Amino acid sequence: MGPLAAFLFATPIFGLSLQLDPSYLATQQQALPAMSASVADLDLASEVLADTEDGAPQSSMAEDIAHRRRMGRIHRAFGIGTWGGMTLATVFGIIQYRNLYAGTTAGRTPCGRGDATFGQDACSGLPAPHLATVIVTSALYYTTFGLSYAMPDPLNVSEGDGDYARRLRTHKRLRWVHFAGMAAQIILGMVSSNSEAFGLNRSEDYRALQVLSTIHLAIGLTTYGTVTYAGALMIR
Repeated sequence: MGPLAAFLFATPIFGLSLQLDPSYLATQQQALPAMSASVADLDLASEVLADTEDGAPQSSMAEDIAHRRRMGRIHRAFGIGTWGGMTLATVFGIIQYRNLYAGTTAGRTPCGRGDATFGQDACSGLPAPHLATVIVTSALYYTTFGLSYAMPDPLNVSEGDGDYARRLRTHKRLRWVHFAGMAAQIILGMVSSNSEAFGLNRSEDYRALQVLSTIHLAIGLTTYGTVTYAGALMIR
């Protein structure tokens, strides 16, 4: 199995983690020119394996790769947890939207008709199921996001011309899309769930709150889809 195949099979679903065994690289040094990696990848690997008098560069590189592998496992676990939490938060958010705003007027919504999901208690106060999953998801998400920057990247694996490098660059760019989506969701959620504190009454300002909640839902679905796609890129 060549280096590129090792990249594809060893990279965590949400991570930017490279899990290479330095001894594997050493045994494949002579065969590198014949493998299918890009020219940039070959040059990079040759630099990694270049002999020096004291061997310090190879030792440092091996330590960075091992450190990235360890952090990658943690990053992967948090990434999967983030996706799971976001799935629940999205489901509860859709239910909350349906209860309060799935109607042309407040009286025609499930809350107005008296048949709200989770009962009429869900029609007032803070949306407990949605809020709880959002808090957990946010903690997992921002931890995962931070870990992606803390991991060393000694091989600069996203700078090549191969399929993996291109997907990794897309994965990195998408994190700014879902980062912005998460930030917007928090702000919009605070306004919609505390509407009276912002001078909006559900009965008198139903249309305004419905539009606000629709935007909140749309951004939430977009953010969820972006996180899902970013993760799927790394398991192809």
